[in-house]
Amino acid sequence: MHMEWNENRGLFSGLILNEPTFSHENHGEDYFRFPLQVERLSGTEDVLPVLASRSLLEQMPVLAGERVEVEGEIRSFNNRSGVGAKLVLTVFARCLRAAGSDEDRNEVMLCGVVCKPPIYRHTPMGREITDLTLAVNRRYGRSDYLPCITWGGLARLAGELQVGDRLQLRGRFQSRNYTKVLEDQVVTRTAYEVSAMALEPLPQREFVLTSPRQQD
Repeated sequence: MHMEWNENRGLFSGLILNEPTFSHENHGEDYFRFPLQVERLSGTEDVLPVLASRSLLEQMPVLAGERVEVEGEIRSFNNRSGVGAKLVLTVFARCLRAAGSDEDRNEVMLCGVVCKPPIYRHTPMGREITDLTLAVNRRYGRSDYLPCITWGGLARLAGELQVGDRLQLRGRFQSRNYTKVLEDQVVTRTAYEVSAMALEPLPQREFVLTSPRQQD
């Protein structure tokens, strides 16, 4: 698969669960969030947070219960509120259009640099898994830090990577619920990650990391 040195592309097609709600304002533009339900081949459903600008939603209104195709990229930002995950991931929509079929799609293409030591381990069922964090630079000087997981033979390959190694990755953006105890109360939260289906190490090239901002 041929990609640019810093690539972050996603294509998602699924069911809109709720109407968009206001998220934040940035450089005079209002942004809204809505949940997109995308079914896996196994029948499991991922619920992905989509972020879209007001101008984009005016061109393509988003209504609960309808199907939509989203073209964009995965963005990260630091949550400093103290509530929820510290690193928040969203699908930043570049284009919205009516879904052309009833087939759900979840395709992610990334090209970046490994920015934390990979964690190779085994699940309780004995499956090999490696956790990666991939940093992908944006065109205007920021970086998105994206958690990725690999399984089996890919996990062994990923486990040998070093911080600073560059790689191409193809996979899907997925959601995962987990429980956490907070002040004697058990709460359910959702984590997001890219599940890799293919990866390829790349030759080294100068890469400048920048800190994720509090909000896009």
